Order: sequence, then C-alpha cells, then structure tokens
Amino acid sequence: MRPPIRFGVWALVHGSRAALQDPDEPYDASWDRNRRLVQEAEALGFDSTLVAQHTINPHDGVSDQLEAWTASAALAALTERIEIITAIKPYLYHPVVLAKMALQIEHISHGRAAINLVNAWNRPELERAGIGFPDHDERYVYGHEWISVVERLMRGERVTHSGRHFHVQDYMLRPADPYRERPRIYIGGESEPARVLAADQGDVWFINGQPLPDVARLIADVGSRPRRGGPLRFGLSAFVIARDTAAEAEQALAHLFALAAKDAPIRAVQHANTDANSVMAQTMAKTPRVGSNGGTAAGLVGSYDEVAARIAAFNAAGIETFMLQFQPFEAEMRRFAAEVAPRVRRLGVGEGRALP
Repeated sequence: MRPPIRFGVWALVHGSRAALQDPDEPYDASWDRNRRLVQEAEALGFDSTLVAQHTINPHDGVSDQLEAWTASAALAALTERIEIITAIKPYLYHPVVLAKMALQIEHISHGRAAINLVNAWNRPELERAGIGFPDHDERYVYGHEWISVVERLMRGERVTHSGRHFHVQDYMLRPADPYRERPRIYIGGESEPARVLAADQGDVWFINGQPLPDVARLIADVGSRPRRGGPLRFGLSAFVIARDTAAEAEQALAHLFALAAKDAPIRAVQHANTDANSVMAQTMAKTPRVGSNGGTAAGLVGSYDEVAARIAAFNAAGIETFMLQFQPFEAEMRRFAAEVAPRVRRLGVGEGRALP
C-alpha cells in the first residue's frame, strides 16, 4: 500500500540552494524572507518545512546565516498547519536543554514540532567553538546516546541516565506534550551507523536525493531492520525544475549549472571543511547536480507530467515526505504548487496529511 504524499520545502537558512550568485535570486538568508517563504508555503498547501541548523554559514563562514531554533519558535507562532522540522547537531546542545526547547515549540505550534537529528559534517562549526570534531562513527555513538535521553524527556518521562557521555539524575520536563506522545524525530545520514540510528530511534528517515533504484535499495535495507513501535517512514530531499516541456526544463538546469560554476571557490572551501567519511559527501560526488543534499540527482527535472510521474514512482517505492528545493525559490515553489502537485493528485497518489 502506498504511503500518503507530503510535500515540504527547505527554509533558506543560508540563502539560495543551487547557485549563490543568481541575479534572479539575490542572496538573502534573513528572518523576514524565511518568514514570508514558510507562510506562503503553508498557504500553497505544503505540509512541512525543514529548518537546517548552522551557527556559522557552511559555504564561506562569513555570509549571513539564520539561527534555526529561535526561528522555528517564531514560525510556530506565525503558522497554523505546516509541520516545523528543526535540525539539531547534538554536540551543540545538552539533551535536557534541547528536549525542553522542542517541547516548547510543540506547545507554541499546537503539536507541529519535529527534530531532524544530524550528526554534523562541517568541521569549523564545532572546531572553532572549541567543541572538537570527533571521527564519523564516534559522532554517531554520541548522537545515539543523546537522542535516547531527548526522546524519553520529550515523552514526559522522569529520566535517570548514566552513560558514556551524559549523566542525568531524576529529570522530568513539564508541561508535557498535550497533543501526542512527543514531537516527531527525523534522522538524517546514510552510513551504517546512521541506518542503525534511524531504525532504532527515528520516526522518519531522510534520504539525500539520488536515483530511484538507489533510494529503493536504501528503503529495503533500513525498512527491514527490527525496531520498536510502528514502521519507519521515509523522506527524500530533491531539487525540482519543472516546465511545460522537458527541453525547457533541461535549459533551465543548464542555466543553473552555469550559475553554480561561479561558486567553485566557495564550494572548494566547503568541500575541504566536510568530513571525508561523510556518506552524504561521497554520494553527492557520484552525480553532477545542483542543489544541496542530492539536489537534482533525484531526477525531478522535466516536464510537469514527467516530474509528477517520477514523484509517484518514488512514492510507490516508499517515500512519503518530499523535502523540496527550488531556484528562484518563491517563483518555482508557486509553479510546483500550481502545475506539479495537482498532476500528482490526478495520478491517484495520496494527498498530504499529518503523520500520526
């Protein structure tokens, strides 16, 4: 049985997603722009927004960068329906502090908060703060213990925990969640430790944009692993370029590639700052693409009908939540809502609805 389809948008926490020097989308990572974008996405019918977390800009360290958790709290108060998924790097927040923040946003939003646990890939963000940057697998050991504490606290349990990294004594957060058991947990990452973490602690596993056969293999692997609770859900990041014809879409893609080429010096710095053991970085290097987290590698480039059909195929493979990128973002988001989303519905694929 197909899962329902839910469409989300990436908040522009560090500006444009494909090319940073686009005359049609000047760099803007401001709170005002992100507020307007998320409110419009909600009005257009999008189901979720993902607010990525960085304290310093991952592209060059000097450009503007939106702060994720304060912004998410404000978005919670200014929206009514859209799910607000806020990313978190565990080394930056003690679990009792983050659990309290997540519960507060859950209250502000009336049950629309979610955590996206990512275990960090950008070295300077942690190293320059004096936190340190442990190796890849050790970051997942830390993250696994961290989320195990956060998860219980978000449930309203009285927690005593003594582990390798955290010692929590008789801790309970109030008020508890009046809307559901706890805020939803999304897990990112595709390495073996990330897959273990997703199966053990996640509600939804986010997969980076890549071709359908690769996505289907990832879903088959992690979806078959033993876990507590209900079945794991799956999400996919993808950059969309949809036009009346496939030729027009390819022309638009070529235009973005040309613009993205201007960012080569910035991308080189970002590449040098990225953990070489990150599976995301290794996967992204396989296929030329624009956009982050896989971008156009998912193949959502083509005519309106082609893009709708490819979304339906991903959905048939098990993808429920499509976290989408566009450029120029607002104009292309409107185009998607007007032209692609209705075609997906006409294919008989389930419309978006809140996850239980």
